[in-house]
Amino acid sequence: MIWYKGIPVVIFFTAVLSVPAVAQGEDDGADESFFGIFPIETHGFYEIRSGYRVRKDPHQKDMSVMENRFQIDLASYPDWGDLKVKGDVLGDLVEEQADFDLREGSIFTQPLEFMDLKVGRQILTWGTGDLIFINDMFPKDWQSFFIGRDTEYLKAPSDAAKVSLFGDWANLDFVYTPKFDPDRFISGERLSYWNSTLGRIAGQDAITHTDRPNRWFRDSEFAARLYKNINNYEVAVYGYRGYFKSPGGLDGTQAIFPDLNVYGASVRGNAGKGIGNLEFGYYESADDQSGNNGFINNSEFRFLAGYTQEVGKDFTAGLQYYIEHMTDYGEYLDNLPAGPARDRDRHLVTVRLTKLLMNQNLRCSLFTYYSPTDKDVYMRPNLNYKVSDDVAVEVGANIFFGDFPNTFFGQFENNSNIYAAVRYSF
Repeated sequence: MIWYKGIPVVIFFTAVLSVPAVAQGEDDGADESFFGIFPIETHGFYEIRSGYRVRKDPHQKDMSVMENRFQIDLASYPDWGDLKVKGDVLGDLVEEQADFDLREGSIFTQPLEFMDLKVGRQILTWGTGDLIFINDMFPKDWQSFFIGRDTEYLKAPSDAAKVSLFGDWANLDFVYTPKFDPDRFISGERLSYWNSTLGRIAGQDAITHTDRPNRWFRDSEFAARLYKNINNYEVAVYGYRGYFKSPGGLDGTQAIFPDLNVYGASVRGNAGKGIGNLEFGYYESADDQSGNNGFINNSEFRFLAGYTQEVGKDFTAGLQYYIEHMTDYGEYLDNLPAGPARDRDRHLVTVRLTKLLMNQNLRCSLFTYYSPTDKDVYMRPNLNYKVSDDVAVEVGANIFFGDFPNTFFGQFENNSNIYAAVRYSF
């Protein structure tokens, strides 16, 4: 039996096996049973995915991903709300272990006409960026993103309560996370990275150890979004109080998650023949507001401008320009520990090209990040073919290269990989 945080996973499969008889009314006492009260819809998929590095990495296995994944998605819709449970059973040959990832376990209800409430494990997202996140301070799984798992796994789940209030003047989303949910960040376990302490690329020989805030109701996070549609443009302002989602400092030999406040705004709507968006965020490093601590990230301004348009039949192109501007840069240089310094400004350009072929059953896509300041590139080519309503095959790659080993994408050069997958959905 597999357990997840003390809960037997087999309970989910027991529920699945109980559904058919209830749904068909074969059990005369079904109306008195749990499943008679809460009829359950069942969906999911089984997937085989494999990938290999295209460069030799002395700190990692040649396999980037090698796994069997079974996802079960259960949903019930009683009159008073929605019940959802979604989880993945995973057989991972790279780490040589089985695991269970609870993606969702939530209750949704509408206690008032102008109010929605969702409590439990859930995937949360907001903001306007395409694979660039400014005001979306919900956890990401960067490890899954870079080793070749499906893009849906970039978003990691949150254990939170979300309240949505709707009004004529504006709408408000408020998210309370009672215990800090960090990113599933790069730690050296599956991907090699630039280790500033060692001054070199490291991997399994130098796993990152963290001092993570993990006290319930004391190490909490708060996020809010106030938004409104004005003449077909969605305008929003954001606020966040919590911690850097990935390690943002050092305390001795341990990586830490310093306090972080984020304030931002965005607008998205029609622009010419396409859709344009602008987004802004100020990252206030609350534990080092003066920038004098060389072991904690400085505060930053972050800006994003994007545009997407259909440029041909079933052919869409998207372009984004993103800037990170460090404040107190002089103090940063004065207190910089040994090692290369980053630039005051980091510029990043992204291009997304998507073409649908064969009656839209074949999706060809290429997403590229390019930083003219860091002089590094990250490319994500992908082909996905829908063989039938139930079966899809996929091939793709994660390609990194750069002039310097300490830049964000340049550090992952040895992690470049190709992958393939087959998925059966039900």
